[in-house]
Amino acid sequence: MKVEFVTLDVFTETVFGGNPLAVVTGADALSTEQMQAITREFNYSETTFVVEPTDPSCTAAVRIFSPAHELPFAGHPNVGTAVALARMGGVFGRSIGNRVRFEERIGVVEIDILREGDDVVGARFVAPGQAERGSMFEEDAIAQCAGLPPGSLCLDNHLPLIVSLGISFVFAELVSVEMLARCQPARAAFGAHLPAELAEGLVLYARDRGDDGEIRLRVRVFAHMQDIVEDPATGSAAAMIGALLGEVEPGNDDLRITIDQGIEMNRPSRIDVGVSRSGTDEPSVTVGGRAVPVMAGVLTLEDRNDRSPSTSGEQT
Repeated sequence: MKVEFVTLDVFTETVFGGNPLAVVTGADALSTEQMQAITREFNYSETTFVVEPTDPSCTAAVRIFSPAHELPFAGHPNVGTAVALARMGGVFGRSIGNRVRFEERIGVVEIDILREGDDVVGARFVAPGQAERGSMFEEDAIAQCAGLPPGSLCLDNHLPLIVSLGISFVFAELVSVEMLARCQPARAAFGAHLPAELAEGLVLYARDRGDDGEIRLRVRVFAHMQDIVEDPATGSAAAMIGALLGEVEPGNDDLRITIDQGIEMNRPSRIDVGVSRSGTDEPSVTVGGRAVPVMAGVLTLEDRNDRSPSTSGEQT
C-alpha cells in the first residue's frame, strides 16, 4: 500500500524555520497503529492524517498524533494541514475556498485560509471551545522544572497554573527574556512536580517589546509527555496564552499578541494571536501564521500491521 504525504514548516515564512509537520493524505485505509508508527518514523512533534469526514459539512476529518500518542487537538497541525489541502485545491471531491472545517476529536475546528494573490501563505483557526484553568503550582517547583534559580518567575499577573484546551499545559511567566533563554529543563523535577496525568508539559513565557497596542511575547514549550524535549512552535499553547491574558490583562479592549518561539532552537517561529473581549463572558481566541512547503513523497506500507514504514520524498 502506498499513501502520499507532504511536509511543511509551520509558523514561519522560511524553510527550515518554524515547526515541521507531516500531512498524510488519503489515510482512510490506515489503522491507528500504522498512524502511530508513521508518526514515530517522521519523528516530528506532530503528524496529521487526513480521512473522509462523517459530518458532510466538514472539509475533512483530521487525526493528530505526537510520537507518544494521539491528540484531540493541536495548533500547528491545523494551520499546516489547512495550508496543505488549500494548496492541493480540494479534497474528497470538495474544492477549497477561503475556509475549511476539520472534524477532530475535540470537535469541529474552523480555519480561514490566508492568501496573497493566488498563493496560499498561511491559515488562522478559531480556538475550539473555551480554555479552562486548573491547578496552581508553587513558584519553586516550576523553577526547578525549568532549571532556574528562585525568583525567576513573574507572579504579577498569575501564579503558575494549568490551562487546558483539549490538551493541558502548565503556564508560567518569567521575569525577562534573558531568564527564559537560560532555561534547562530538568526531567527529574518534571517527574516530581508535573506527573503525566496533570499536563503534557510546561509553557514558559516572558514579555518582550511590542509596538503600540501589541503584546509581544517570547515563549518556550517543553512537552515532556509528548516525547518532545522542546517544541519550536505550539499553536495550542498560543491559544491558551491568549485566553489567559484575555482574563488577566487590564481593560476591555481586544488584544493583539505576537509570539516568538523556537529562537533558542534555531527554528524561529512567529504566531499571531487575537483575543476578542467585546460583548462576551469568555474571550474568543484566534491563532494564525504562515507555512511553507518543504517535501512531498510516498509512504510504502507492506500491510496494515506494518510498524516500520519506509518513506521516499523530494524536497520542494
